[in-house]
Amino acid sequence: MSELRDAYPLFVGGEWRSGEDGASAVSIDPSTGEEVARVTDGTGDDVAAAVDAAAAAAPGWAAVPWAERAAALTTLAARIEEDAESFAGLDVVDAGMPIRGSRRDVANACTYLRYFAGLASELKGQSIDVPGTSLDLTLREPFGVVGRIVPFNHPLQFAAAAIAAPLAAGNTVVLKPAEQTPISALHLAELAAEVLPAGAVNVVSGGATAGSALVRHPLVRRIGFTGSVRTGSAVLCEAADLIKVVSLELGGKNPLIVLPDVDPEQAAELATIGMNLQRTAGQSCGSTSRVYLHDEVHDQVLERIVERFEQLELGDPRKETTDVGPLAYAAHAERVRAAIVAAGEEGAELRTGGPEAPEGTRGGCFVQPTVIAGVEDSMEVARQEIFGPVVSILRWSDEADVLARANALELGLTANVATNDLSAALRFARGLEAGYVWVNGRGQRPFGAPFGGWKLSGLGEENSLGELLSYTRTKNVNLSGLA
Repeated sequence: MSELRDAYPLFVGGEWRSGEDGASAVSIDPSTGEEVARVTDGTGDDVAAAVDAAAAAAPGWAAVPWAERAAALTTLAARIEEDAESFAGLDVVDAGMPIRGSRRDVANACTYLRYFAGLASELKGQSIDVPGTSLDLTLREPFGVVGRIVPFNHPLQFAAAAIAAPLAAGNTVVLKPAEQTPISALHLAELAAEVLPAGAVNVVSGGATAGSALVRHPLVRRIGFTGSVRTGSAVLCEAADLIKVVSLELGGKNPLIVLPDVDPEQAAELATIGMNLQRTAGQSCGSTSRVYLHDEVHDQVLERIVERFEQLELGDPRKETTDVGPLAYAAHAERVRAAIVAAGEEGAELRTGGPEAPEGTRGGCFVQPTVIAGVEDSMEVARQEIFGPVVSILRWSDEADVLARANALELGLTANVATNDLSAALRFARGLEAGYVWVNGRGQRPFGAPFGGWKLSGLGEENSLGELLSYTRTKNVNLSGLA
């Protein structure tokens, strides 16, 4: 069982490993402010040890036939399912996720592993027609050691997703989870060591020091990062010295554009679901936090959004009835509260919620689900990713104008259009500058549908065959003059 420990070393080469300098950080339960455990703060030397372990395991794992690699990932998924409730409980305590949402993350973690296991047979080369008796063909080969850095909002799900494609492609992995929420990733590594070769999955907890060391290590030729635009830019710069292959899944300030033909109840439901409040308290890069309501339906939809936000139960994430839990850590909660205050100072209208700690939640990192109306595109609350339970409501009347406003930011991760008009749906879908566009979407992303951002929202794609192939290198082989 994945029982909570008092202290967490690193997990390197199939075993627990103390940090080189003995430094540790405190993991805090964001619902209470109480200490959960002490977690090793990894150094550059710790990262080097993890990379060495991964490099030692890489040739053997790459030589394993794809069907056996797939079977191992499938077995790992089954083992996680056997321990699902314990894994869900870890993210409740460490990240503040409501238990119902945390269970869904566990299920998604297993699905990621099974999905990429099922794609492993697609690691194919091709033959190229050449004149005469020569033969030209391509091979797909793994990079060796892959570095993955994941954020705090879906700890187990993102950890499993981070290792799934690289492992299926024959790589070994060094994973750095978010320093605020590393516990479930460390348990995942321990479980993986029972199924995979020692060194195939290594986890180094810690902050920027560990992350930078992983990105810069010369044996790590492939980096996958999920997080903020600012940190993603730093990762890209640090990887540039050695011309590493990098994929980035970064931030979003995603628009939901509501057309006047939509029923107000339907629109309000989409606006509420699109904020991902009931899994991550709005801490989601895909949250539709800019809601553009057409003048004809603005007041009716806004009223219903406010009603839905006020019906959400905020509180203890351990309770089955809780809809919205705390934010992941105190400093982030303070940033979100400050953004709400700043919106009021710029002239926006607070319709429900607000920066004050809700009654009965003091001591935790709770922020009320907040609706801010009267927002203008120039306001910070409409321009900056808040990454919390705060939705901005804006008006529109002209189609060309609202598309220009929605596209004005240098972010382009997702967008959503609410309409029953097929022609309008296609016009808006084509006009929006985002890597993933829903029409009447509820946040689900089917496996196989590529997910990736435009502009500052990222590089590369996830959740698809393209992601699997991105963890391989193409080698061309030209054969001629053979007897």
